[in-house]
Amino acid sequence: MRVLVTGGARSGKSRHAESLLSGFDAVTYVAPGPTTAEDPDPDWAARIAAHRVSRPRGWTTLETRDLAAALSVDGPILVDCLGTWLAGTLDERGLWDESSATITQIVTALLADAVTALEDRDDVVLVTNEVGLGVVPDHRSGRLFRDLLGLVNQQVATACDQVHLVVAGRVLTL
Repeated sequence: MRVLVTGGARSGKSRHAESLLSGFDAVTYVAPGPTTAEDPDPDWAARIAAHRVSRPRGWTTLETRDLAAALSVDGPILVDCLGTWLAGTLDERGLWDESSATITQIVTALLADAVTALEDRDDVVLVTNEVGLGVVPDHRSGRLFRDLLGLVNQQVATACDQVHLVVAGRVLTL
């Protein structure tokens, strides 16, 4: 089954996503945000380390923003999270100052490859942030991120069998 898990910050999304794959001995945990090698931020490194320690022994971590390639590995996959993938992709490619149309075209092309890879699977859980329920951000970068992540979430949701909304640790299947 392909499941997209969405919700706000610290809502319990990751815990729920992990529980959906808890019956598997080996899972590839895809961390598509900043890698610990790229980002010397000690808080980020500690967060990655804490996540690794909390997972079952047979789970491996793959730090990459190449979602299409990550979705082609054997066995069950958990991608956590599409929001960090998007931010990392925009940073890595220096896209923040490009026109909205250019950025949308690039992100859509990258996402199309990932969605195609996703459609060939039946054992993937993806985590994303829900950013469209709040106020309109003051800054262009905030509006750009919100709009792009909304697009990403919609396209990934179409390739999934289920979408779960997590609020305060409670799960609603949409």
